[in-house]
This record gives sequence, C-alpha cells and structure tokens, in this order.
Amino acid sequence: MRLIVMLLSFVIATQALADELPKPAGKVLLTLSGNIKNTNEPGKTVFDIASLEKLGMVSFQTASPWYNGRTTFTGIPMKTLMDYVGAKGSVVKVTALNDYTTVIPLSDFNKYNVILALKINGEYMRVRDKGPLFIVYPYDSKPELNNQVYYSRSAWQVSKMSIE
Repeated sequence: MRLIVMLLSFVIATQALADELPKPAGKVLLTLSGNIKNTNEPGKTVFDIASLEKLGMVSFQTASPWYNGRTTFTGIPMKTLMDYVGAKGSVVKVTALNDYTTVIPLSDFNKYNVILALKINGEYMRVRDKGPLFIVYPYDSKPELNNQVYYSRSAWQVSKMSIE
C-alpha cells in the first residue's frame, strides 16, 4: 500500500511539474517547443495575446527597411520569453505563418534587446501588416544591426519557435 501511495504521489508531482505554466484562455498565436523546461502542454508551451502580455511589455523606436521613418514597436523581450520557458540551447528556429524560417542565436537576445512585437505605433499588428507577432531588433541602436543578417532574422507573422 505504501508503494502505491508513493507511486501515486510521484505521478501527481510529475504532472504538476509538466503543467507548471498556465494555459492560455484565448486563441493560440505562438507555440514554443524543443529544448524547453517549462511547458503548459505536453512538450510545448502555447501563448495567446494575454499570456504574452503578462510577461511584460517594452517599447522602442527604430528605423527599419520595412517602414518609413522611425517606428514604435511594443512587445515582449525575447530574453524574457526564453527565460520563461526555460530555453536551453544555442539557437531558436522561427517559423512564420507563410512557412518562412530563420535561425537566431539565443545570444542575440541578450546582446541586442530583441523583442517579439505585438504592436506597431500603439496598435496591435494584423496579419496583413506583419502581425500578429514580429521579431524586431533595435536596428538603429548599433551600426552592425543595419545589415541583411539581422534583417533576415527579423521574422514577421511568427507562429512557432523551436529551441535547439
């Protein structure tokens, strides 16, 4: 009987660890998988807008090749997102709604304060306007960010990320 109680306790504790993050109530916009420690579904973490916003939003203005003049982007720091899911690895493979993929070194998130933007100039981004999620670097904060390497890492219409 004691063995059964111990096994049952282990199963319950394991399940609690696997589901330690809250599940989103709204439409899922983003799925993270791969080498992550914290999940809210088996083998992955899913987010709706509200669960992303709860991680803390930041804003910055930057010039970019996609918009005229300086644009204000608001979103979640990618470092915060990676810490939240317990990402362990060296890169994140990002996939967009149109199946565009790019690979970003995790080190970029600490070095350049990259965000996963949900808003542009105060408005939620729509799919036809590069939304609902857009990985944005502060391009004019450092000269090295103004080149094709970082522009190609700036995926829009992001839907999936796999930590490798």
